[in-house]
Amino acid sequence: MVFLQPLDLVIGGATLLFFLVSALVNNGDVSDSLRGALLIMLIMFVVGAAIEIIIEALRDLPGLGTAVGFITNGPEALCLVVGLLAGDIVFAASTPLGSNFMNPLMLAGAALGTRTLTAVWHDNRRSTLVTLTVTAALAGLFFALPEARYALWVGVTVALSAVLFWRRPADRQVTAKGAAASLRRWHAAAAAVLLAAAGYCLDPVVSLTAAASRAPKGVIGFFVLAALTSWPEFRSCVTLLRRGRSTSAVLNITVSNLTNLWLAALGVVVHLALH
Repeated sequence: MVFLQPLDLVIGGATLLFFLVSALVNNGDVSDSLRGALLIMLIMFVVGAAIEIIIEALRDLPGLGTAVGFITNGPEALCLVVGLLAGDIVFAASTPLGSNFMNPLMLAGAALGTRTLTAVWHDNRRSTLVTLTVTAALAGLFFALPEARYALWVGVTVALSAVLFWRRPADRQVTAKGAAASLRRWHAAAAAVLLAAAGYCLDPVVSLTAAASRAPKGVIGFFVLAALTSWPEFRSCVTLLRRGRSTSAVLNITVSNLTNLWLAALGVVVHLALH
């Protein structure tokens, strides 16, 4: 297993540069911004390592792409909860919904990096394009609607996403047996705990770094947090594509996008119930 990819350094460097420039432009705390950015890079490495272990442990699981799509949405769920606790539904929804625009870029980047772009492009292309287009459109629509239309958005989103999920392509099924399979499941459970811990640390570290750099909150939620929380999807796609499982990699992204819509819809329902 390769825990550190070259593109990890690229996204880490971009994160470092973003907070450094923001601190310089907005008269923020440069040293704290740099320290925070380095911590973010460390958390990203832990997330990547946990994803590698989970996929390796569950490599024979039927419906692996769907399972990984759910697993890698932990950071988005955490950011949603933090936004809801702050009473800001737009900020709460911005991370999962923003990820719907970042995830296809992560899939494309993983395919390019592993030289499997042709295989990914021809793998259930129609279904993939429809799902990615609809999930991105629904995500963008949320920000264009007044709060009075949120309930309607939830209804349409849940209905369409349920249909897309039900009609998703079938993943390759391989069944593992014996003690080795049981041991790998324990490895997956341990890595899932590590992933959850890393996700728990991500939001407060990003929040402190954002405060130090004085980066705009909207930019942090939609672009920075969305990109960082989509990084597990990128790492899982790279791992799956290197194992020749292009369908699993595509399902990882499409199911992740659908899950992001469900997270945002749940957040809206909670927000409307409380307000």
